[in-house]
Amino acid sequence: MKNREDKIIKFFARDQFAAHVGIKLLKVQPGYAEAQMEITDKHLNGINIVQGGAIFTLADFAFAAASNAQGQVTVGINANIAYFKPPKGKLLLAEAKEISLSRKIACYEVDIFDENKEHIAKFNATGYRKEKNIE
Repeated sequence: MKNREDKIIKFFARDQFAAHVGIKLLKVQPGYAEAQMEITDKHLNGINIVQGGAIFTLADFAFAAASNAQGQVTVGINANIAYFKPPKGKLLLAEAKEISLSRKIACYEVDIFDENKEHIAKFNATGYRKEKNIE
């Protein structure tokens, strides 16, 4: 199983945007992933809190890793997020869990926490499973 996890981590290391914003994939297995992002000044908005798009990007990346860890290319077709409170500290963690999986559709929930383990947001996504396997 570890070889599959290593393969998925290596696959997602090619995600240039995730690397640019500082996202790291910590753990991945079919239907599950954990990713983290260190907050820097570039992640802050005009009122000096983490920009919602940065949080969304972290959640979307965790969803992508968890859903593609099945080995079949899965692309997002719908996503939404609810923000509960601004994060505190310098680290965010996203935990993606599979809710439902069929031949063509995959549904996931992603919970986002700050470094104090405060639940700051919830992301829900639906993915379309293509005929192609990840390489």
